[in-house]
Amino acid sequence: MTINYHNRSFKPISNTENGETSNETIFAYKQEGNIVSAEYVGGQIKYGHLIGLVDEAGNIEMRYHQVNDNNELMTGICQSTPEMLANGKIRLHETWQWTSGDQSSGKSILEEV
Repeated sequence: MTINYHNRSFKPISNTENGETSNETIFAYKQEGNIVSAEYVGGQIKYGHLIGLVDEAGNIEMRYHQVNDNNELMTGICQSTPEMLANGKIRLHETWQWTSGDQSSGKSILEEV
């Protein structure tokens, strides 16, 4: 089954402590061909954007940048693996790393809203 992320929205249900997104952050995804993008806001995030490539299994390799509440421009990379839930919604298991700041890494889980 091919996953299409177009017009789907997600929010984090968990994140490691060094991450800036929270369950108040909403990601609005778009997809055209194998290119995925999203805008996101909420919680500590004033504005964020990601762009990525999705493979046949729905995995996304992405880059992101965001401005946080401290007016810092933060950037990072993320690998996202989808899980189809029984209710037909998508859960994304993400492994990410900052490419700015302390360069630390973490894990987060997002669920479709």
